[in-house]
Amino acid sequence: MQYTLSMFAFWTERASALEQFWFLFYLFLSGLIAPLEVFPPIVREIALWTPFPYLIHFPASVLVGLPVDLGRGLLVMLGWSVVLYIAYRWLWHKGLRQYSGMGA
Repeated sequence: MQYTLSMFAFWTERASALEQFWFLFYLFLSGLIAPLEVFPPIVREIALWTPFPYLIHFPASVLVGLPVDLGRGLLVMLGWSVVLYIAYRWLWHKGLRQYSGMGA
């Protein structure tokens, strides 16, 4: 995720601001500030389709033995990995074309 976000530095000098905005979602939706179980059910269900809970909440739940849908979790992590990899490669190639005019 971080590498994909860093690709936006090809187009904007505010790449760190984008990363800080992304970090807000990470703090709340990953379970770092509070477990996802304390959120309302609709927020929790939406959060489970984002990549954030699978960075902290999902692995921690598996390690301590909380009931989780292991298949869904692994599939969502795989799906986000593929999406972010494709986005990173696309942004990298587009960024090289953008930057190549400056002598790279």
